[in-house]
Amino acid sequence: MLSELLILFTSSFVSATLFPGGSELLLIYYIKADPQHSWLYWLSASAGNSLGAIITYLLGYYINWGRDKAAYKYPKAWKYSCRYGVITLFFSWLPIIGDFLPLAAGWLRFSILPSTIAIIVGKALRYWLIVSSTLYLLPNLAA
Repeated sequence: MLSELLILFTSSFVSATLFPGGSELLLIYYIKADPQHSWLYWLSASAGNSLGAIITYLLGYYINWGRDKAAYKYPKAWKYSCRYGVITLFFSWLPIIGDFLPLAAGWLRFSILPSTIAIIVGKALRYWLIVSSTLYLLPNLAA
């Protein structure tokens, strides 16, 4: 059980950085194999993904390397971050632009506490939706 949680945490952590990952599929697999521990899987995935995004935010906060290139590569994410502020971090779970949002928030010097809260809430809700969907909408899906 502990090894599954550590693997899921690590996969979720890596998925929150600018590297691709498959934490959602791993989470679904573990839930289907052991549904009574779904809340532990949810907690592990949420914690790993949140921590990865928070570290990405801190990298942006303390290091300005690549800022101009990234703003050019992700113009919509940059624009929304500038316009809506911390609120954009609730959407840091989105594919493609989601990984960039915490980095942009760091570069733009969003407040640390509200940014951390927004990241954690957004990531936890995302994984809660995956867990709920797996348990209640896809109950007959083979593990």
